[in-house]
Amino acid sequence: MMKVSNLDVSVVIPLLNEEENIPILYGELTQTLQKIAVEYELIFVDDGSRDSSLEILENLQQSDAHICVVSLRKNFGQTAAMSAGFDRAKGNIIISMDADLQNDPADIPMLLQKIDEGADMVTGWRFNRQDPFLSRKLPSKIANKIISYATGVHLHDYGCTLKAFRCDVIKTIKLYGEMHRFIPAIASSMGVSITEVKVNHRPRRFGTSKYGISRTLRVILDLITVKFLLNYATRPIHVFGTIGFISGSVGAVLALVMTIQRQFYGIPLSDRPLLLLAVLLIFVGVQFVTIGLVAEMLARTYHESQNKPTYYVRKIIASD
Repeated sequence: MMKVSNLDVSVVIPLLNEEENIPILYGELTQTLQKIAVEYELIFVDDGSRDSSLEILENLQQSDAHICVVSLRKNFGQTAAMSAGFDRAKGNIIISMDADLQNDPADIPMLLQKIDEGADMVTGWRFNRQDPFLSRKLPSKIANKIISYATGVHLHDYGCTLKAFRCDVIKTIKLYGEMHRFIPAIASSMGVSITEVKVNHRPRRFGTSKYGISRTLRVILDLITVKFLLNYATRPIHVFGTIGFISGSVGAVLALVMTIQRQFYGIPLSDRPLLLLAVLLIFVGVQFVTIGLVAEMLARTYHESQNKPTYYVRKIIASD
């Protein structure tokens, strides 16, 4: 059972080579959080920086007990860094944000207000995004459309790191690959309420962006994974079995037609590539059904071995 913390808010900030931005971000966060009078902690996750980011963080931590520094042994990527911060967080509300100063700490009170109004998750929408159009904004718009359509969770901005979560929501989500951008879609399978709000987005002042067009392929592959997990994680036989049944049925029909042609019309089969296609489709169908059965056993082993339920409870109301 998760231990209840006295901390109200944990702010998780993954970073890589942000030495010039860290002091400014720390000052803005401290000013904002002290103004709204909440108990808080700042968790900076250094994802293998090669500049003086870690040294600056260590110095800040020595002068401010609100700071926790998590230093990763090498660059594992933003998803892994965020996951490390979430694991360490003790607050009832967990906020994630970038360290490049483009996310505005002044938006944090608005996120907390939405949580207080009943939302389980609040995600930012960079309505007036301060990034180049062709290299950043256009690919992001296309990706947001595709992700919204594929997952059924319609948001304007999946890529905005500035988000707020209830602790019990984010602690149950395991992140791999580049899946941090899919957190709202993954959480939707748990039945959580998600609110999207417009947030301020500022131009980058120091350093260079860690994102590029090369990440597009990885995002697409992770989207396929998320789509499968959302729809078929507890019933993989439905997707593999359906493909296998269609493939096997088409192959069987082709084989039946050619058998009738051979028996009743004397049409030879030795020079017909369609015969090979029919046999191939039948074998592929059998293989897909077999894969589905194996996936079913793996899914059941995964849930039962770790006592992971196939449901999520919001609350229990009882008299005893």
